[in-house]
Amino acid sequence: MSSPRPWIIAEANWKQVKETRYEVALLPMGATEAHNWHLPYGTDSYQNEAIAAESGRIAWEAGARVAILPNIPFGVQTGQLDIPFCINMNPSTQFHLLDDVISSLKGVGVPKFVILNGHGGNDFRQMLRELQAKHPEIFLSVVNWFQAHSGVGIIDKIGDHADERETSLILHLHPDLVLPKSEWGKGEDNAWRLTAMREKWAWAQRAWTQATNDTGSGDPSLSTSEKGAAYFKAITERISSYLIELAQIDCDSLYERPDSLSGS
Repeated sequence: MSSPRPWIIAEANWKQVKETRYEVALLPMGATEAHNWHLPYGTDSYQNEAIAAESGRIAWEAGARVAILPNIPFGVQTGQLDIPFCINMNPSTQFHLLDDVISSLKGVGVPKFVILNGHGGNDFRQMLRELQAKHPEIFLSVVNWFQAHSGVGIIDKIGDHADERETSLILHLHPDLVLPKSEWGKGEDNAWRLTAMREKWAWAQRAWTQATNDTGSGDPSLSTSEKGAAYFKAITERISSYLIELAQIDCDSLYERPDSLSGS
């Protein structure tokens, strides 16, 4: 029997995979961490899995042969090591994990690879610089879903962790995992005392239990499942458009050249 979702590799079978020439493989990478009082520890991964699956569906039905790989549920949590079960995966570990995955994909001819990042503590750009040089046969890129669509026009109060965006998404995707509204924290941040940090021209990792009061960063009070549904639709439409375009493009023709240089 064929899988009803052949773009989800965990559900596909060898018969389907053997008969399909996949153009793009997408690896969701989330986290396991506290999200205010009211959201589950798996928030980043639940969102990532759902966004990847729906974006893959839209792309597949448009003719793009994309392969959605299983989500990696651990991310960089080095600023939250004092919070129980915030499971840390160091950037160096992520690098080796990606190296192994990319090596497996390029070995069977998959030409394009995308990381779908669902956790603000992850930053894959420098890793991809090194990995692209090591694996020139496969085009590497990363998408941060929270940057693909910021939520403007849908979300009233945009924060950066367990805020209205994430609370609305989980109310839409997994309402049974959200505590009653009476249990929600305010998500208030504690500002840096250092001027350069407040003005954001200097950077340091935040010590999460000092920078926040309930592990949230952003006011969730106006969250609704309706906003979550609208936001989910906007995110997946944007990301699927990238997957479709990426699947179609020739990796030797990624850049537009001026007519004066193109030989025309």
